[in-house]
Amino acid sequence: MLWSLIKIILFFALIAAASYGAVQLLALEGGVRIAFAGQEYNLTPLSTVIALVLLVIAVWLLIKLAGILLATFRFLNGDETAISRYFDRNRERKGFQALADGMLALASGEGRLAMAKAARAERYLDRPDLTNLLSAQAAELAGDKPKAETAYKKLLGDDRTRFVGVRGIMKQQLVAGETDKALKLAKTAFALKPTHVETQDTLLKLQTGQGDWSGARETLNAKLKHGSMPRDVHKRRDAVLALSEAKVVISEDSDIGAKERAIEANRLSPDLIPAAVMAAERYIEKDQARYATRVLAKAWEAQPHPDLAAAFAAIVPDETPAKRVKRFRKLTKQHTDNPETKMLLAELHLAAEDFPEARRALGDLVETDGDARAMTIMAAVERGEGKSDAVVQGWLAKALSAPRAAQWVCENCQHIHSEWTPTCENCEALDTLSWKRPPQSEVSMPTGMAMLPLLVGQPEDGGHDVVDAIEVSDASKEDAAP
Repeated sequence: MLWSLIKIILFFALIAAASYGAVQLLALEGGVRIAFAGQEYNLTPLSTVIALVLLVIAVWLLIKLAGILLATFRFLNGDETAISRYFDRNRERKGFQALADGMLALASGEGRLAMAKAARAERYLDRPDLTNLLSAQAAELAGDKPKAETAYKKLLGDDRTRFVGVRGIMKQQLVAGETDKALKLAKTAFALKPTHVETQDTLLKLQTGQGDWSGARETLNAKLKHGSMPRDVHKRRDAVLALSEAKVVISEDSDIGAKERAIEANRLSPDLIPAAVMAAERYIEKDQARYATRVLAKAWEAQPHPDLAAAFAAIVPDETPAKRVKRFRKLTKQHTDNPETKMLLAELHLAAEDFPEARRALGDLVETDGDARAMTIMAAVERGEGKSDAVVQGWLAKALSAPRAAQWVCENCQHIHSEWTPTCENCEALDTLSWKRPPQSEVSMPTGMAMLPLLVGQPEDGGHDVVDAIEVSDASKEDAAP
């Protein structure tokens, strides 16, 4: 609408300018005298301008006529396509100009203008590969999805543009949420051009989303083969996919040979905690405790984790607490300053009812880097040593406001997961979960939470009994009464 108004204003401005120029020329005195072949011609200024314009038009027509006569002469001399080539050049010139204008409009975000230029280029050019592509992208930009899909389907008929057509329709299906159709199209696009990185990534994401772990591993291998993924990243992510494949196989209760995928996943990436746990479980089922111990110890060396400790305990489930403390030295002698190691050792001593040793195992963890789990362990130590309920409750109250313990957190979107998954439940990114303490919430705690330690006792000095706190409160009320 605005562009139409501008064109109307420009038209009237040109008419006004021409009229003003004609009036000025009429007001001028004198003129132009032309002598030719004994004849004289006297022209007014306005007539002179009109004669010059007619002369320019005549010269242009002569040039065009000369071109047509030359093409006719070539045709008469045996060049049967001379005349058609002459007119085709004019059409091509107009078509490519419209195509260029459409590309500029597309780059500047003018979808409707690009669609109009694409339609004009299609009238003059016999290049459906270019005009259909411009039409599809212009329609997408303008939000005309049916026309864009129609244009992309036209591209499927040419071998040179089939990949572009498939990829365009695939992206439309992704936007529409049709993941099943998008997956089929992604496989077709990948078969047409396996080196295309974006297609590889899209196919991999769709396969992991659908749980096609075997197909995802093949795509991952293709990324390594074509150089679009570093070898170390490929090894890690292949382990993640192998572990996911193993979980599916185990849930389906397949043969033992198929369950070896868990061990393969651990071999590919020994520091992958879920793979180490599952591999250890497979070794335990086969009565190969030595291999299970080696797998878990190597994973603990990479990163201590409570799931590794639980799997390590399952190797000998019926041992005494004292023997368990001794056997767990294979883990606890590593990363002695790590909070996970300190809390594991404290829990082992708690199970053995060696409360002073459990306190020594914690060290200054509760003061320097304590979380809710450490505070809870400290409450159990105080209870074991016979401290009052107020002291124990004081540690439990402190645990309520302490930072949360480490969890599986997505590095991409910071989404917290209750258990490890190969892809993030929120952003669907592959292999982005890491075991760490979640970001501290910015939300303020309720006022009652801050008052809780005052009611149940302070852990540092032993606290006060709840009854004493109530008595002091009652006495204060009596003093304040008139």
